[in-house]
Amino acid sequence: MKTVLVVDDEPKIVQLARDYLEHAGFAVITTGDGAGALQLARTRRPDLIVLDLGLPSVDGLDVTKTLRAESSVPIVILTARDDEIDRIVGLELGADDYMTKPFSPRELVARVRSVLRRSERPASQPGERLLAGDVVVDRDRHSVEVAGRPVDLTATEFAILAELAAQPGRVFTRSQLLDAVHGVAFESYERAIDAHVKNIRRKLEPDPHAPRYLLTVHGVGYRLADPADAAG
Repeated sequence: MKTVLVVDDEPKIVQLARDYLEHAGFAVITTGDGAGALQLARTRRPDLIVLDLGLPSVDGLDVTKTLRAESSVPIVILTARDDEIDRIVGLELGADDYMTKPFSPRELVARVRSVLRRSERPASQPGERLLAGDVVVDRDRHSVEVAGRPVDLTATEFAILAELAAQPGRVFTRSQLLDAVHGVAFESYERAIDAHVKNIRRKLEPDPHAPRYLLTVHGVGYRLADPADAAG
């Protein structure tokens, strides 16, 4: 049974999320503040965290930043804030997904399941090692190397890079990458992909401001550099 930590200072939201997640087969632990979230994340080691941004004591963005410095636990941020900057900052800090209040509890369950699927190591299959020049994506081991250096990605970042690495040189639109990441028909915010790409570049590229691996195709989307391009 997977354990989900729900962090929100509104008891009604916590109870709603708990009821639906438990009905879906998850074990649920809860807290109403950021300090409690960090403590439970460290001691109980949940499989996923649903995290409100507007928390007392320690803000949700600070919680996300601290958690990302310590682990790759999947995070779905939950917020009533209308300002898209908060959501993008949350994603850039390493959150995997977001939902805004008011939200559908059924959609929350679907998103939790989707993020958890991305974080689980798939069964061993031949041909799951993707090569794109210096970039090696091992789907079996859920690991990434660039020029022999290990790169630690979140589940969502890994899913995006694996999709690109499966077809080096192919241009993917943001919508196509969202479909690949979520695996379900969510009406998702495409700029979320830009935030995840920024994070991948920060970890992958020698110089994130002049990327050589994960390239932007202006007006279209992104592609992973094809070694054949340089050879040709």
